[in-house]
Amino acid sequence: MIDFQNGSVFKLKPIANSAGAELVGALLIRDEQVVMSFQAIRDTVVFTNKRIIAVNVQGLTGKKKDFTSLPYAKIQAFSVETAGTFDLDSELELWFSGLGKVKLEFIGNVDIKTICQFIGEFVLK
Repeated sequence: MIDFQNGSVFKLKPIANSAGAELVGALLIRDEQVVMSFQAIRDTVVFTNKRIIAVNVQGLTGKKKDFTSLPYAKIQAFSVETAGTFDLDSELELWFSGLGKVKLEFIGNVDIKTICQFIGEFVLK
């Protein structure tokens, strides 16, 4: 399992949804679609219309991958920190029942408010 508490693991920037879909396509269920995709140096986080899939690339060659499925239905609370003038990173913290806190940091031109609204649609029903 990925160590979500280690902020250096996830400094995410946006990538094409097609790249995220290619990486996690074999894991998707019927009617599941990739909505947003983000990548760190080697790791990837894909938001679908059903869950968040975190991909941790392991080993020197990168052929070994750990896939962690985080269903929106298990989110108990979430917190968003927007980017500032000097601190350009934005953060998303999610609390999952049975797992605890998951922290994702975004760099670059990421609309964290849209991500917050997207998650809110699932959590606040």
